[in-house]
Amino acid sequence: MEIQNKRIPDGEFQQLRAEVLTQWPTGKDVDLEEAVAYHKAMPEYRNFGKKLLNAKKEGRTLVQPRAGVPVVEEHIKLMQYLEKYGEADLLPSTIDSYTRQNRYEEAENGIAESIRLGRAMMNGFPAVNHGVAKCRQVIESVKLPMQVRHGTPDARLLTEIAYAGGFTSYEGGGISYNLPYCKNIPMERTIKDWQYVDRLTGLYEEMGVSINREPYGPLTGTLVPPCISHAAAIIEALLAAEQGVKNITVGYGQCGNIAQDVAAIRTLEELTDEYLQKYGYNDVQVTTVLHQWMGGFPADEAKAFGVISAGSLIAALSKATKVIVKTPHEAVGIPTMEANAEGLRCTKQLIQMYADQSLQSEMVEMEKEIIRQETRCIVDKCFELGNGDIAVGVCRAVESGVLDVPFAPCRANAGLMLPCRDNNGAIRILNMGNLPFTQELKDFHAEKINERAKVENRKPSFQMVVDDVYSIGKGRLVGRPRY
Repeated sequence: MEIQNKRIPDGEFQQLRAEVLTQWPTGKDVDLEEAVAYHKAMPEYRNFGKKLLNAKKEGRTLVQPRAGVPVVEEHIKLMQYLEKYGEADLLPSTIDSYTRQNRYEEAENGIAESIRLGRAMMNGFPAVNHGVAKCRQVIESVKLPMQVRHGTPDARLLTEIAYAGGFTSYEGGGISYNLPYCKNIPMERTIKDWQYVDRLTGLYEEMGVSINREPYGPLTGTLVPPCISHAAAIIEALLAAEQGVKNITVGYGQCGNIAQDVAAIRTLEELTDEYLQKYGYNDVQVTTVLHQWMGGFPADEAKAFGVISAGSLIAALSKATKVIVKTPHEAVGIPTMEANAEGLRCTKQLIQMYADQSLQSEMVEMEKEIIRQETRCIVDKCFELGNGDIAVGVCRAVESGVLDVPFAPCRANAGLMLPCRDNNGAIRILNMGNLPFTQELKDFHAEKINERAKVENRKPSFQMVVDDVYSIGKGRLVGRPRY
């Protein structure tokens, strides 16, 4: 499949829309001009991007859960509960797994079974099946802005329904919703399908409706070095900007070392702005999101609140624009709405306590400089591989391991790079694979890992990686062996 980082021509895009809207019967209810009028008539407090920009201006960090159930009335109850008792600032509609795989008939059966049995038989909200009118019911049931969160490689119809339904923010991208989620879908396919999503977003923008777009930051959520998630976020931001997106939230998944996590959030916005401006996208507004710990959680709820609190502290100290909140049921499955609200209130408490503090230290500055150098090495090499076209370049970079996501299930991903923690719990790289780092950066990582190996009286090895994957769930940051 031929791809390029060029805005989809209007005629071609309208032809594509005509095809996409026939994928499920609810597509016939999408009327672009009517949807734009609906958005313009909504009160400003329901606009996701505006609330983010106001928070950024005021130096506040907003809190947002993950949540979604299959039946509209129950989903509304859940949203209203999280708004009132969770003290959320922003709300999601997390989409079910059938919809993520475009299996709409099975989603329809899941809705029917959920109604028949009186309990959720799906792990999210099937927005495509519910259609425009029912999405608007959800939007109008609360006073907070709402975002669609999902994990869909081909999200084109979902985007059409969501935007026409009144959602003002939309998560995902051609890299971040492929490598961590898919096995056999080519990168070129998801890049092209997500260009459609971004072009539709750009079309709404041109018609006077600004919709926030958010690349999925944590990727696999397991020992992902900041430079890897930063590179993916920056590239997805560039791809979105080319299609006309003007409001972008770039994300990062908490890794555990305070200095590295704070440095990561601060450099993420800085580097995204740098590359957008370098390539001529001077009117894009950038905000940030920290995802609380995405790896294994302790099953004990009190201990889980400890992990949640640690992520909340990072969000506050780094001045992330928003934080995606975990729940004390993380280790056991889908949380109750009460547990979800408890995670939100816990986070809100920490955010408010530390709102007036920030972290300044030599360690933070050192980590910021390392992240800058590493990220530029990767992004610049992607442009080189694509002969200046980042859409082409990122596909070649993934295949070659220049952009290599640890533990990704996708066959397109090289899977050569291996991360582990250093003696202070920061994520370093044990096996470089084909990352295009300078020799100085390679030596830095080797030195940091050797320091840990010396303390633990063992050689650097894959066992360190295994130990670190499970460490936080066992109450430690660095997965040290027990002697």
